Amino acid sequence: MKLMFKVCGMRDPENIGAVTALSPEYMGFIFYEKSKRWVGNNFAIPADFPEEIKRVGVFVNENVDSILSQVVKHKLHFVQLHGDESVDDCKTLKEKKSGVIKVFSIDKNFDFGTTKKYQPYVDFFLFDTKTTKRGGSGMSFDWNLLSKYDQQIPFFLSGGINLENAGSIKKLKNMNLYGVDINSGAEFAPGLKDIPKLKSIKDIISNF
Repeated sequence: MKLMFKVCGMRDPENIGAVTALSPEYMGFIFYEKSKRWVGNNFAIPADFPEEIKRVGVFVNENVDSILSQVVKHKLHFVQLHGDESVDDCKTLKEKKSGVIKVFSIDKNFDFGTTKKYQPYVDFFLFDTKTTKRGGSGMSFDWNLLSKYDQQIPFFLSGGINLENAGSIKKLKNMNLYGVDINSGAEFAPGLKDIPKLKSIKDIISNF
């Protein structure tokens, strides 16, 4: 099965253009002001952005109406909920025809049973490393913990994926892994992706 390639934390028009040339299936834009990769108040996705790349807006504990306004403004295909959003939030967004990716921050104490109540109202889960920040930490978690997940909903793997560890993703072949989410592991500055490094990671996971 082909793994989907998602590049997150984009905001610079020129860098966005360079990344689109690699044809990722998904691209993420962060609408969370406390993030080092926040898009800012005057952000606009470039007019020539390829239609085939799914647009993902990343939000943290944002009001549902505010999220929906950004969905309309930026023609987002998916919202990625990176905070403590409720099942009802996911349900409402799903009813409004938005794709939903719910993020869970993983450490050795995470209870994967938490995901069950969200399953009817999401398209994908995204499993990231639990830190004091909301993503973009550059740190990976113990991927062996994913064996505790019931695999009912396909998921993105995130958290410190880089050239050094991308090959180890093959160990998750028996799981419901849908794609990988690359952010700080292929950057030379927050929000600016290192294109050769990104291409190398994409080549590695293409052999999944």
